[in-house]
Amino acid sequence: MVLQVPSARPCLRQRINKAESVEDVRKVFAYTTRILVEKIFSGEVKIRDDDVSLEPSEKSRFSLSDRLSSTKGFRSTWDNSDLPRMVGRFAETAARRIRHLEKHPEKTDAKIRM
Repeated sequence: MVLQVPSARPCLRQRINKAESVEDVRKVFAYTTRILVEKIFSGEVKIRDDDVSLEPSEKSRFSLSDRLSSTKGFRSTWDNSDLPRMVGRFAETAARRIRHLEKHPEKTDAKIRM
């Protein structure tokens, strides 16, 4: 099943690029994923920030909470749509930004000094 939702990718990319710390990147990823899921499910599935975690060192780059995975209707849509691929692409973008920030800690340090 291909889901028809407005593209969140440009918005995500802009926010990720403006993120000045790893924590900022994680927050942007959680927020964007939450908005995407809530739009897809028309508000029927409530997602918390900790329901989808960015895991940059893992192969999939993200993980889902047990609470979200067991939510009525979520699992069948997740398994039969391109939603995992979409979230995976968001996670890959976020993971690349984290790697960049880790290679250039002066960008994070500049934020802390302000």
